[in-house]
Amino acid sequence: MWVAIRSSWVLFIGMVFLMISNGLLATLLTLRANDLGFSASGIGLMQSAYPVGSFLGCFIAPRLIMGVGHIRTFAALASVASVAALVHLITYDLWSWGAMRLLSGFCFSGLYIVAESWLNGRADNNTRGSLLSIYFIIQTGGVTIGQLLLNLSSPEGISLFVLVSILISLSLVPMLISGSTTPSYELPERITFIELFRLSPMGLTGSFVNGVSQGALYVALALYASAIGFSSGAVGTLIGFMTLGGMLAQFPMGKLSDRVDRRFVIVGAPILTLPVCYFLITLENPLDSRALLFAAVSVVGALVLPLYSICMAHMNDYLKPGQMVAASGSLVLIFAMGMIFGPVLGSVAVDCYGPEGLFYLLSITSAVTVSTGLFRLWNGQSRVDNPNAAVAMTTNVTPEAANLFPKTRK
Repeated sequence: MWVAIRSSWVLFIGMVFLMISNGLLATLLTLRANDLGFSASGIGLMQSAYPVGSFLGCFIAPRLIMGVGHIRTFAALASVASVAALVHLITYDLWSWGAMRLLSGFCFSGLYIVAESWLNGRADNNTRGSLLSIYFIIQTGGVTIGQLLLNLSSPEGISLFVLVSILISLSLVPMLISGSTTPSYELPERITFIELFRLSPMGLTGSFVNGVSQGALYVALALYASAIGFSSGAVGTLIGFMTLGGMLAQFPMGKLSDRVDRRFVIVGAPILTLPVCYFLITLENPLDSRALLFAAVSVVGALVLPLYSICMAHMNDYLKPGQMVAASGSLVLIFAMGMIFGPVLGSVAVDCYGPEGLFYLLSITSAVTVSTGLFRLWNGQSRVDNPNAAVAMTTNVTPEAANLFPKTRK
């Protein structure tokens, strides 16, 4: 494993800079747009352009890699992403910001495809799981650090936007100066959504709904915190706690789902989410009860963020190894489609029902997941005898990550 890690060090260092910058920019734009007087619904619409761009990047970026290679594609996409971050300083309208978010989503999606295909080229059957776990920790940890950087300056200034651009530019340096050879690349397989639904209705439905929930959390939680009077630094810290809660719960919940029917976990987590959302809805003076608020939001992150990984593992349990790459790649796209709707629905909920609207929406998505899971428990196929091990996944993976699942190569 250490040989594979050493051969990929340039990629991991670059990904640290990328994830810090991406995590910082996402929340920074919500706060800056709020200061500029954009409506919550408008902010959600603008932020939803990012997953749209990411969705498009999953189809176009692989062809760029085949045409010019990993390093040139990485350099081009990182340069454009760096420029897109700075454009927000010279335009102040919703449409241009939405266009830049779409461009950023496209670029970052392509950068993740480069990273994941690079790792796949460096991995073998014994190291795939370990490399994917390290990649997951870097992604989630980078997003968390990015939230904390909001404490450095006010969103009203230019410093944080310049910092985002600097971090993206720095991600280029290790890869460009490295003498490592780049791996070969092939276009990833995919399976139609209808075929995927026939194979795993619970995996597809659960992933889509969880995409809605995560998209809403990452955008509307900043609107919630701003509405109750948090400073920009406190907003970032709150989102950082939510992300950290999800990261810490990924592996325990995955291990639990390996030991029991995964549908019990897929149903149980949203059931537990409902009382936490009720607590957050009824919490009086959250500004004066920060410890309780931070703890509750961490629990929400712990219950919501790992579900996507478990839905993917549930689907893979019923597939042959030869089907897993195509099916998992398509499930990533289904999750991305949910992420497109999440920011819009979350911001509209805050617009219509106040800050607590976010948790009303999470209650609804949790109830939908519970209902679907109970239906599948009643009518679906029983647990397989030899389930695959659950592998932690984040919101930032692409279909290329399916090639890193150890089971697909056995």
